[in-house]
Amino acid sequence: MSLLQWNFRSIYLRGNTDVSIILPESQGEPEQFYEKGKKYKVLWLLHGTFGDHTDWVRYTNIERYACEHNLAVVMPSALNSMYGNWNSFAMGYDAFDYLIKELMPAVYAWFPISDRKEDNFIAGLSMGGRGACVYAFNHPELFAKAFVMSAVPEDLTDIDTKSPFYHRVENLIANYGGMEGYLNSELNLWKLAKERKDELPELYFTCGDQDPIAWKRYNQFKAYAEETGLKAVFDEVEGYSHEWPFWELSIQKAIKWFLNK
Repeated sequence: MSLLQWNFRSIYLRGNTDVSIILPESQGEPEQFYEKGKKYKVLWLLHGTFGDHTDWVRYTNIERYACEHNLAVVMPSALNSMYGNWNSFAMGYDAFDYLIKELMPAVYAWFPISDRKEDNFIAGLSMGGRGACVYAFNHPELFAKAFVMSAVPEDLTDIDTKSPFYHRVENLIANYGGMEGYLNSELNLWKLAKERKDELPELYFTCGDQDPIAWKRYNQFKAYAEETGLKAVFDEVEGYSHEWPFWELSIQKAIKWFLNK
């Protein structure tokens, strides 16, 4: 595999940004390999809160797994944005628009990566798991499958004021101009899960049963999915918390599930 560290100026993020990309390498004679024009299946892989584009490469064996399955992987940075549009941040930081309107078209144009829906998968951990839902629920036409680790859509009206992430929720509400704007935004996955249940890509949610951050919300959403008729795989794993050993295990499951192996 080839590991690329790509830095470019983003219109939607209003500045330079970094992306890590894993690409299949030459197999056989280089001139023959590169002239084939093969387009690879791709996993858009998202980081969690406090992370960036390097997390998956630093803390897991994602490069080896991608190599074993001949899969391209694109890992962007998104600060602590929840993968939403932040008009109120500095000069603007539109993380939602960035992936859909800028990064994906650029990757398809510049790298040997397929733009067909059936060849595109998205996954993430924690905040990145919510991000995977944000993109898959708002743009189901772009992704065949979404794999969500240690996160689920949440009822945005059920605010936990004791959460360590409560300040971000306050900022999100203010960013969208108040609660009404927040509830009508691309981040209201609880609403979209019900409204678009028949349009969504295949969904897989997994969570460790010792996870102090996601476990309660995971079970709430599982019950909501059953109530609304949303089809998804729910996978509870014993003995794991909100931690890299769980995500290391999960990303292996994800790749096999994406590729039907």
